[in-house]
Amino acid sequence: MPTPVLTRRALNRALLARQFLLERVPLSPLAAITHLVGLQAQAPHPPYIGLWSRLVDFDFAELSTLLTERRVVRMANLRSTIHLVTAADAAGLRAAVQPAADRGFRGLVGRAFDDLDQAAVAEHAAALLAAEPMTATDLGRRLGERWPDRDPDWLANLARTRLPLVQVPPRGLWGSSGRARHTPLSTWLGEPAGETMPVDELVRRYLAAFGPATPADAQTWSGLTGLREVFERQTDLLVFHDEDGRVLYDLPEAPRPDPDTPAPARLVAAFDNLVLSHADRSRVIADEHRTPVIMGSGNGNVLPTVLVDGVVVGTWSTQRTRGIARLEVRPYVPVAASDRRAVEAEARRLLAATEPGADTVDVRFPAT
Repeated sequence: MPTPVLTRRALNRALLARQFLLERVPLSPLAAITHLVGLQAQAPHPPYIGLWSRLVDFDFAELSTLLTERRVVRMANLRSTIHLVTAADAAGLRAAVQPAADRGFRGLVGRAFDDLDQAAVAEHAAALLAAEPMTATDLGRRLGERWPDRDPDWLANLARTRLPLVQVPPRGLWGSSGRARHTPLSTWLGEPAGETMPVDELVRRYLAAFGPATPADAQTWSGLTGLREVFERQTDLLVFHDEDGRVLYDLPEAPRPDPDTPAPARLVAAFDNLVLSHADRSRVIADEHRTPVIMGSGNGNVLPTVLVDGVVVGTWSTQRTRGIARLEVRPYVPVAASDRRAVEAEARRLLAATEPGADTVDVRFPAT
């Protein structure tokens, strides 16, 4: 029989359902983070917005409590970027993507560190950080005392590459601020590192949260290479084609909603994996909009996005001055009046959740 074809709209609805953006779900933050295999978290607050957009009655304080209770952690993980992951997943997931971290570091420094005992640097860094959490700058300075002929920043980068390091609170707490200070994951959790997550499990976790997908999609998300064989050897996976003839794989039990299922307006957080986790991201963002969202800020940010009918139609930002909390939408395409009203209603709900002390809330939605 011919391989079934999934349209771009069908892939969109499947992704939204698995990302809890087709409708909010009554899950705990811990359960949601587990399902999503973490939330990208280069900045402290986006994971809170990401969960607010996905969960029924999300309590911002609950996520802060999970961080202080060490049930979730902030650490470099997938793609060597900061992710908020559960303590249960942290060590195994980090070990699974270690080859990508090593490859990325080697790509940056070339052979410059080949004559250095990198294991000794990592061991010394682990001892320093176990005794006292430090910023990357402070760690580099301390490592430079022992290896004075090396650039301190690159020594700290090497330690970050070789070690699973946690950013300790108050970094990452809602309503708080703090420098990114690091300590070893095993020190923070008070237990030795767990076993590496098997790559087959990693692929299945990815499909549960982001599928249907190609091996190239999973490689974009994880930073790993050579995943095609991993997909192909799991013979229970369903096989589809997309409209361009690419082979897609999926879990048999995963949701694939009717493509005509309505998709509500949503405000998606900055750095959200929704727009970063596929080689072909056209299921949720048009190719011409990828650059302004992912690179347009000019400072390494991934801008927060607005979804209408399941796809990115623009970006949003907030500011507060003199008791006025304002959310401004910057659309890339014309937006119908009914959709504008839906976005504005969602924006007011977000401002009510994030700016409860504001005297006035204001939503601006200029014309394209």
